[in-house]
Amino acid sequence: MSKVLAIFGATGTQGGAVLNFVLNDPELASTYTIRAITRDVGSLSARELREKKKVEVVRGDVYDRASLETAMTGVHTVFAMTTPVFGPNSLEAEYNNAKTIADVAVETKVQYLIFSSLPSPRKMSGGKYTGVTVFDAKAQAEQYIRGLPIRSAFFAGAYFFENIQQSFFFSSEPTLSGASNDDGKTWVIGRHISPQTSLPWIDATRDTGKFVGAILADPDKYEGKTFCAGAAFYTWERFAAIISKATGKKVVYRQIPVEDFRKTVPPVLGDIFADGFSSQEEFGYFGPDSEQLVAWAAANARGKLTTLEEYLEANPLKLE
Repeated sequence: MSKVLAIFGATGTQGGAVLNFVLNDPELASTYTIRAITRDVGSLSARELREKKKVEVVRGDVYDRASLETAMTGVHTVFAMTTPVFGPNSLEAEYNNAKTIADVAVETKVQYLIFSSLPSPRKMSGGKYTGVTVFDAKAQAEQYIRGLPIRSAFFAGAYFFENIQQSFFFSSEPTLSGASNDDGKTWVIGRHISPQTSLPWIDATRDTGKFVGAILADPDKYEGKTFCAGAAFYTWERFAAIISKATGKKVVYRQIPVEDFRKTVPPVLGDIFADGFSSQEEFGYFGPDSEQLVAWAAANARGKLTTLEEYLEANPLKLE
């Protein structure tokens, strides 16, 4: 008899990636049936999920505990994630949402919990960088889950290639006289850290399921483990060069003052990105052993991971 796998965020990037990977992996598809948990069962994306075989769509909202109790009753394994909360109590609010999911999982006798976590810049920096609340909340939730009477494992994603599609990722300026490119513009990736800072990246849509799928295929082996999930490390200079080659545009990386960088992102993201990049430059994305941790996760992933070049080929970037 198939085990029920409940997936939070099933209509989003991470949860949707896990759902599709399980459905398309013959071994996992024969082991699990999927219960997609979403706040809005009437949305177009939820209706589309209902059309997939072996997928049940149910309502579950972290602000409605009773709905979570219903959604997780009879479930064997849960893939859980929390969405960022912004505002003065953002860390506590997101942590409490994760805590609610974990507590209900224990109460409803779920056997295994896979949580989408992140490293804590606050902890790694000894309190120097405190603005990355979306990371710190998930790291705090991971520690809480590790103390619960439930088997668990963790997925911690690197930066998503999908982020380069955001309108604020690049700025543009007129190309200097004598330079050549198609549209007379130079596209600038402006950040306040060194161009040689090396960060891990992942195609979340195509590859999240390869890490979570490894846990689902061998839960005993990976119990208690954290998959520091990245395909490869890229310096900002190399990142810009690859995008330039793929798009045929002039794309450069430029180190700028932190206050100038803050002006390039939405205000609610200013502290998150400013402190986040600073911490990662100084201490590493996953800490001092980042490259070894990412290499282990990649070696244990259930399938080949996607490079930036492959992502851009499948998802052409339009710089206009």
